[in-house]
This record gives sequence, structure tokens and C-alpha cells, in this order.
Amino acid sequence: MKNNTKRTLLAAGLLGVVLLQGCATSIKASATRNPQPVEPFNKFSRIELKHVVFKEGFEGDAMALNKIDENIQKDLSEKLKQWNSGPVTGRSLVIEPVIDDVTHKGVVARVLLGPLIGSSGVLLRMNIRDEQGKLIASPQFFQRASAMAAGFTLGVHDNLMLTRVGNMASAYVIANYDAAVGGPTGADAQSIAE
Repeated sequence: MKNNTKRTLLAAGLLGVVLLQGCATSIKASATRNPQPVEPFNKFSRIELKHVVFKEGFEGDAMALNKIDENIQKDLSEKLKQWNSGPVTGRSLVIEPVIDDVTHKGVVARVLLGPLIGSSGVLLRMNIRDEQGKLIASPQFFQRASAMAAGFTLGVHDNLMLTRVGNMASAYVIANYDAAVGGPTGADAQSIAE
């Protein structure tokens, strides 16, 4: 009887480990910190923020894209009005947010299957170019919602991931306006591609 109980517990433990390994997101960042831009953004008299798009050839969750875009637009709208209110010098920046990869688990799937459907993750890049097309910065931002945390919150954690990545991208733009300082990507050591 004791051996059967031990075997059952061992089998359940192994199954749990296998399931949890399958729950990790395959989306990875390339670094934990974004480098500083070529120059601070206040050197430009006009800054244009484009809407978030998926990288060419990638088809992802439109709801996730819209949520990220909504947060970035909201976070930067007042700052852009302020920054663009001065005299025109002829120098301008265009900020193009691009989702390189996203796996977003919906609320219905989370309610039905919880952590078994895996983690959510997102990798967002901002291509920031001057009026001549020169790349001034190309920061990336990573966030994830672990399968366990998202499962127990019935999808709330998945949706907060989208808000966090948008907030991080906006914070980078604001932080690098007065001085070129770079900023975090949101990735930790386990989230870096090897």
C-alpha cells in the first residue's frame, strides 16, 4: 500500500513538472536593458507616434495589439502635445511600435483551462527614426504572464501584461526626452534568448 502511494505521488509530481515546463512562454528578449538613443528626443521639434502594428508576416491577437496601442497612445498623448507645441526646427522623430511576437491567452480559455494552456508573453519593439529615416533608437520591451499566476487570476494577469508592456514603452520615450539614458526591457535573466 505504501509503495503504491509513493508511486502515485511520484507520477503526479512528474506529470506536474512536465505540464509546468510546457507552460513557459517561448517568447524571449535579447537583453535586460535597452541602450540609450543616439541623441535625446528633445533635439527634435516634432514627434509623431504611429499606431502599434504586427511585424511583417506575423499574425497575432488583434485584441492584444489594440490594448497595447491604447495604453501607449494614452500614456504619451499629453507629453506629445507639450513637446510638439514649440517652434518648428525641421527636425522630427517618428516612433513606430511593432509587436514582434505575442501569445495572449483569452479569459474564456483561462477560466476553462487555467494554467494548463500555458503562459502569455509579448515582445514589443519601437523603431524611432529621424526625418531622414536614420535610426535613433530601437528599444524592445518584454512582459509575460506566468501560467500559474494567470490561471489563478482567471486571465487578469494576461491582460495586465499588455498594459505593462505599453507603459514600459511609453516610459522609455519619456525618460529619453531630456537625456539619452536608455532603460529596462522588462526581461529578467530567464527571459533572454540564448
